[in-house]
Amino acid sequence: MRYTQLGRTGLKVSRLVLGTMNFGPQTDEPDSHAIMDAALDAGINFFDTANVYGWGENKGRTESIIGSWFAKGEGRRDKVVLATKVYGNMGADGEAWPNHDKLSAVNIRRAVDASLKRLGTDYIDLYQFHHVDRSTPFEEIWQAIDVLIQQGKILYVGSSNFPGYKIAQANEIAARRGGTIGLVSEQCLYNLAERRAEMEVVPAAQDYGLGVIPWSPLHGGLLGGVIKKEAQGGRRASGRAADTLADPVARKQIQAYEDLLEKHGVEPGEAALAWLLTRPGVTGPIVGPRTREQLDSALRAVELELSEELLASLDEIFPGPGPSPEAFAW
Repeated sequence: MRYTQLGRTGLKVSRLVLGTMNFGPQTDEPDSHAIMDAALDAGINFFDTANVYGWGENKGRTESIIGSWFAKGEGRRDKVVLATKVYGNMGADGEAWPNHDKLSAVNIRRAVDASLKRLGTDYIDLYQFHHVDRSTPFEEIWQAIDVLIQQGKILYVGSSNFPGYKIAQANEIAARRGGTIGLVSEQCLYNLAERRAEMEVVPAAQDYGLGVIPWSPLHGGLLGGVIKKEAQGGRRASGRAADTLADPVARKQIQAYEDLLEKHGVEPGEAALAWLLTRPGVTGPIVGPRTREQLDSALRAVELELSEELLASLDEIFPGPGPSPEAFAW
């Protein structure tokens, strides 16, 4: 495994991040534990979750599965850089009692204690804001975070799904207040097929010293060889991938992508992850394996070197937006 610093911090993390969203809803507890053991054995030390994972009436289930894995001991907790998130409504019926969601000081305090209990630990390495809260000023948010850091309950703070201007606003207010180093990471939708983050989010993260943690690196399976798998009678595309393939122009683009990688003898999913690892500012993509085989494929991507010729060809198939403001100004 290869490692890098998380943004401008001294925290060293693996170039792959283990996403746990499938733990509970799609992967049972024993298999989830086996995947975490395999990830740790392979050198992955960065685990990502969220308080809402488990979904529906099982919100919090994923954190509990991680907590039961930590409880097995043998240094598991000390070896892991643990990241979770706050913002979502934790009500099973979708109805939130006032102040039981978003980023008010009241909810942040309540949510972190609940996550700590489910995770079976006394601290969280990286506490992430899962979404922008348009109703709560950053002065209030940072005051709540300062208290949690002083109490030793969290060490670093990150954002998720923030636009560039909110990254700047959050860190400028943190700098004016003093006492906290502000956001150190941004977790955003970013992959070969979805490169809008390059216009504002990635540049803002780089300027403010945030590590970029891409989620959905295979764009819902679209970049994982979905057309070839369908032709071979494998799992059919669903969700975002199915919607995209319904467009003949987009399907032709994905076919060109798969044909290119077959020519180079590279697996599509591994190439998509390896491409992200070449991008400026990227700490590491989040991989969410449902099985051990999917984890093994992701691990191979870390060692995969993409040639300049292949990188150029990928840019031709999936051109980025270009630098801002030129990308949207003319």
